[in-house]
Amino acid sequence: MFFTLLERAVALALANKSTLFRTGWAYILFLAAINLAIGSTLVGGNGFSTVSYMTEPVATPDEGGLRLLAVLANLLVGFSIAIAYARRILIDARDFPLVLSRRTFRVIYKSILLFIIGILALIPLFFIAGIIGMFTGGLGLVLLFAAPFISLMVVQKFSVILPATAVDDPLTLRESWRATSGLGWPMAFSALVMSLLTACLIGIWYLLLLGAGSLTLGEPALEQIRSALFPMGAMLLSVWGFASLHATFYGLIRERFAARLGLSRDVYSRADRSREAARTKARQAIAGANRINRT
Repeated sequence: MFFTLLERAVALALANKSTLFRTGWAYILFLAAINLAIGSTLVGGNGFSTVSYMTEPVATPDEGGLRLLAVLANLLVGFSIAIAYARRILIDARDFPLVLSRRTFRVIYKSILLFIIGILALIPLFFIAGIIGMFTGGLGLVLLFAAPFISLMVVQKFSVILPATAVDDPLTLRESWRATSGLGWPMAFSALVMSLLTACLIGIWYLLLLGAGSLTLGEPALEQIRSALFPMGAMLLSVWGFASLHATFYGLIRERFAARLGLSRDVYSRADRSREAARTKARQAIAGANRINRT
């Protein structure tokens, strides 16, 4: 099941590369403007010593506060892109290019809730690992290293509420846990691999921008553009990977619900064939009527 989940998620992401830009182009422009504005405020007299203002060392508390504001702004726009992307691939929604609604804040709230659940899951695991380690050091050490992954599994079983919220499906935490029965470990492994893939893509993006720095020749405007492109690209890559992964999780549990109702793939296929046959007959009837009218 792990390979099936990961294969579906990667295939979905690759098939919807253009969808990410078609649904998020307005947010992407807004994201670029935010990073350009904050980067121009943080740039020093000698420019940036690294690729972006996001990767520069923090020199003063004011710079740290502005950097934190930039992170929050990037996350807010990133959530908006993820929602628009998920809505398009899951329900083919055609929303306005820029939307900031209660749906966005519900997704952010539930993401924070999942983060808290993950942290809370770690506390008893570390406590149990400490107690076991007092008697059997090796087993306690194994549990200590396994605790973050167990916490990740718990979070992923609840994570289906995120794409559900994006498409206005009132799926609860309890329903998400039950719907993902038997999928916890495959979901956790898939999330771990997707995290590594996303980190590799962001690293490649960083190296590409680092190499492009030799072409800017110290031009301030080009340096500012390169500085803004790094956080924008990192956010887009993260949204692309994880929104595709969680959309795959959501689609899978909805397939399970459909199967329980007897709506198997064969039923869908038969319905599609019936619709296509009806359309063909209708086209033939219209063509015959047109021929009669011409004669």
